[in-house]
Amino acid sequence: MPKELVALGEFGRAQGLRGEIRLKSYTSDPLAIAGYGPLLAADGRTFVLTDAKPAPGSSPDLLVVRVQGVKDRTGAEALTRVVLYCSRDKLGTPEDEDEIFAADLVGLDAVDAAGTVIGTVLGVPNYGGGDLLEIRPALGGATALLPFTKAFVPTLDIPNRRIVIDPPEDLFALPGPKPADEPE
Repeated sequence: MPKELVALGEFGRAQGLRGEIRLKSYTSDPLAIAGYGPLLAADGRTFVLTDAKPAPGSSPDLLVVRVQGVKDRTGAEALTRVVLYCSRDKLGTPEDEDEIFAADLVGLDAVDAAGTVIGTVLGVPNYGGGDLLEIRPALGGATALLPFTKAFVPTLDIPNRRIVIDPPEDLFALPGPKPADEPE
């Protein structure tokens, strides 16, 4: 996706028979996703959310939504796994000086305390245990994940397009042999 687009959510499975679909919202206020206007898919399609409510009995970031033009289960099923994007300029600026948008970290140089470029931030995934920084090493090779905490990322310098990291020595080390007692 173009750098100026930010992922706001992803459609899940159909909900019922009348065109409703589950949506995982990536916005800090999950219901706010419906207020960004038309949302884009990677293939260029545009979607307008006409109704959004929390999904029953689930996590707060899961919603049940209606999409303009989707009237039945078949239409909703066709949207499963479609990621929704909006233009970065629709997000504005963070309200709190300590708040940042994860999308603003992508592309920043990751430097050590001496200012040496260690790598570049490729993404900010979260697999359930907190935000991580996916960093591509400056010298090439496989990317590595670094917890996005003050201990590992003491300084954010967004205006100068860099972050200062305090990485473990083995951040980009190749994995060692599999322990003999680990199952296949």
